[in-house]
Amino acid sequence: MNLEDLIPTDEICARYRVESTFVSSLYESGLIEIITVEETEYVHCDEISEFERLWRLHYDLDINLEGLEAIQHLLRQVRKLQKKNLELKNRLGLYE
Repeated sequence: MNLEDLIPTDEICARYRVESTFVSSLYESGLIEIITVEETEYVHCDEISEFERLWRLHYDLDINLEGLEAIQHLLRQVRKLQKKNLELKNRLGLYE
């Protein structure tokens, strides 16, 4: 993994004006992934869009951590069902 693709959690906290405990709680809940390199915690740049979505839900809509976990779980289920639906449509197309 390239260090250039990693953003320090301190920088994220400063940029988004959030407590480090918010980032830590997202990690502990499994909502984002934190990578530790030489005692510094980082978030991969691919995770920033997910962090921003969770940040907006929490701060703009005042959804607590448990609500964020529930939303994340439901979104995973929706994506899985959409994928399954597409697979079934493709299989059905073979018989038409």
